[in-house]
Amino acid sequence: MQLIQTDFNATSTAEDVIAGRDLSGLRAIVTGAAAGIGIETARALAHAGADVTLAVRDSNAGRAAAEDITTDSGSVAVHIAEIDLADRASVGRFVNGWKGPLHLLINNAGIMAGPLSRTREGWELQFATNHLGHFALARGLHSALAAGAAQRHGARIVGLSSSAHTRAPVDLDDLHFLRRPYDPWTAYAQSKTAVVLFCVEASRRWAADGIVANAVNPGGIKTGLQKHVSPDLQRTWDAAEAAGDITLKTPQQGAATTLVAALTPEFGSTGGHYLNNGNEAPTVPNDTDLGYETHAVRQWAKDPETARTLWDVSTALTDTAF
Repeated sequence: MQLIQTDFNATSTAEDVIAGRDLSGLRAIVTGAAAGIGIETARALAHAGADVTLAVRDSNAGRAAAEDITTDSGSVAVHIAEIDLADRASVGRFVNGWKGPLHLLINNAGIMAGPLSRTREGWELQFATNHLGHFALARGLHSALAAGAAQRHGARIVGLSSSAHTRAPVDLDDLHFLRRPYDPWTAYAQSKTAVVLFCVEASRRWAADGIVANAVNPGGIKTGLQKHVSPDLQRTWDAAEAAGDITLKTPQQGAATTLVAALTPEFGSTGGHYLNNGNEAPTVPNDTDLGYETHAVRQWAKDPETARTLWDVSTALTDTAF
């Protein structure tokens, strides 16, 4: 099957993707929009005329981000709403507070490679935040997305994954590291594989409602996400960058692939894809040797049976959010 390609690439910016687009009437939610890639994604949407809600854990940071975007874009349709994705009750309050149709849900928020921490339920925090919280949010907003799809000939969900997904599949027998030794990078990788699997199954289940979901790899960007990276690993990354083995992007370039999945016609009617550098990435076998900077998606992240099972498990875990 031919991969979906666009006119965008690794050097494209958020501004490039929104150029010439009028998003008046489009309602969007961007989680984790107070900084980094999230704020640049929200900024671009506001510049193009969308009504944007910044879904943030820190309301003070959210207000500062909203003021910055409003000043920069001139938009009067930038809002903030609190959400803690690791707290089922918080997700439920956000969902219950949303009124009207929704056209675009960008699941951007995330945490990376921190020390072992658990939610009150005992869930491993990276999996709870990066996958389960966004899973519950999307399911809770399904009716709003379906209404938005009916208005605008489709609604979209964009999930931010990572090339780190290539390091680990989802361990359905021990999602929360109750039996296996905890490794922060394995936990992060598992959560980012789960993001892709969610998009695969959401697109299958919700296609009749006009909703598609696609996952993106934003690329390597220096943001607050790296706060738990050790100095030794950071030096290794710096050396790899100096050697040309990896190429870092700006936050504006990182937001570009998110916006390609969110706005371009090429990804408007088909879901379950994994985008890298503005285009669909090839799927490779699980045992393929991949280097620092891979542009592929592993088969374990696209497996439909695993996606169905993970959906059922995630539903059982999060249903009491509502």
